[in-house]
Amino acid sequence: MVAVAITRDEHDAASLRRAASSSRDADAARRMLALALMLEGTSRADAARLCGMDRQTLRDWVHRYNEAGLGGLSARPHGGGPRRLLSAEQEEVVAALVRSGPDPAEHTVVRWRRVDLAAVIEARFGVRLPSVRSARCCAGWVL
Repeated sequence: MVAVAITRDEHDAASLRRAASSSRDADAARRMLALALMLEGTSRADAARLCGMDRQTLRDWVHRYNEAGLGGLSARPHGGGPRRLLSAEQEEVVAALVRSGPDPAEHTVVRWRRVDLAAVIEARFGVRLPSVRSARCCAGWVL
């Protein structure tokens, strides 16, 4: 097993604990405490266990800390979820359509199913929605 070393030297265990106590990010504070334990000589496995994470996860955080300092211990922002397929105006039209229900003469159905709405959305807006029969079904669908 190859040891992972903390190479940054601007913080000792005490200053990491102080930074953790003043941090508003609870996850980053937990990571700082794990690093402080490692600097005090605790094994990576024990430090990870005491701070509620896996040894490998702590290894990854040590690398991030070595690269970016305390800022690297905060979670990186994500993409914000699935991208929207319709504009706000188009979503309003679809919402009104759902509230009013289908017109049996126009839509040939008496109640909306996902496949029916997908067909109407594609016909009106040219937006093809994910396959109705996909394994994930409705997960991640944003109109």
